Amino acid sequence: MVVTPFDMGLIQRGARLRRSPYFDATQRYGCRAYTVYNHTFLPSFYDDPVTEYWHLIDNVAIWDVGVERQVEISGPDAYRLTQRLTPRDLSECAVGQGKYVLITADDGGIINDPVLVRLAKDRFWLSLADSDVLLWAKGIAISSGLDVEIEEPDVWPLQLQGPKSKPLVADLFGERVSSMPYYAFSEATLDSIPVLVTRTGWTGEIGYEIYLRDGRRGDDLWERVMRAGKPYQIRPTGPSDIRRIEAGILNYGADMTLADNPYEVGLGWTVDLNKADDFVGRRALQRIKAEGVARKIAGIEIEGAPIQFNDTKWVVSEGGKPVGQVTSAIHSPRLKKNIGYAMLPVALAELRTSLTVATPWGDRVARVVPKPFIDPKKAIPKS
Repeated sequence: MVVTPFDMGLIQRGARLRRSPYFDATQRYGCRAYTVYNHTFLPSFYDDPVTEYWHLIDNVAIWDVGVERQVEISGPDAYRLTQRLTPRDLSECAVGQGKYVLITADDGGIINDPVLVRLAKDRFWLSLADSDVLLWAKGIAISSGLDVEIEEPDVWPLQLQGPKSKPLVADLFGERVSSMPYYAFSEATLDSIPVLVTRTGWTGEIGYEIYLRDGRRGDDLWERVMRAGKPYQIRPTGPSDIRRIEAGILNYGADMTLADNPYEVGLGWTVDLNKADDFVGRRALQRIKAEGVARKIAGIEIEGAPIQFNDTKWVVSEGGKPVGQVTSAIHSPRLKKNIGYAMLPVALAELRTSLTVATPWGDRVARVVPKPFIDPKKAIPKS
């Protein structure tokens, strides 16, 4: 089959936007659309998103997530600075361990929600969502007078997700790596390609991320993984918004922004107000927790025929009055329901509350339901 590469001239002018080391491979394997994330091209899909969803559920998917740019913090005061950037307490984060963390502003707003990995006592990576933390970290370091180095290293993640990712990783790196606990990581090599492998992902399925540590070897790594994955029906896909919404995973920029605080989006568990080290936003978050929030994100089911993934934030009304917004919504073929999240006043975020959502297909009745919609205890990714 001859694959016609996507015409990048439709979305790029000049060299301002970055391409990951896997970009040429995504073209060869027939990526049909891209979006821009952290100033870098992110493959959107190769096939119908529902087809890609079922493949993820049943097999293993490979996904170029080089857009998850890294901020590396190192030096004598690296731990102190990293503690200052996040409200999550890192005092028990061991070398070889990762954590899901928030980066907060002085008013408690969420700047980013990266995965943090601790490579050494005084060396950390922040694997970023779609916002700039490099400049923020440099600014905090300067104002704090701490002895640190902050840079963007030559590191490019690649995700392997789905039930067959575990035997595939065992074939590639051995049982020691494939059997790592959730959010652990190991340094490794593959045919002399230097990598770091984490037990993480953005799907709610069993999954791993392979962090390439030499951008010149992107094509080599991609093809090596594809060869090893052939017995497991590996195929490239884009991000599965169906699966991440089922899993209760939030998307920075849509479901949470700088205007939102951790308690509003259900991430108060990442805030350790009593940790010994001070952090940016501490006083604001203490006040917010004491006073309570006026709104919060809730799970919803939207009645009617299957909907398409929302491109804008849909208005939510109650009694004919706008009261909130749907931040993410999509049809789950497994649940046979339209599911999503809505930011609502606290009083209307109670379970079974009935609301009206203005969709492109007309007004629909929605009701508040528990989330995550599938596997609330994360038994699947931890298995």
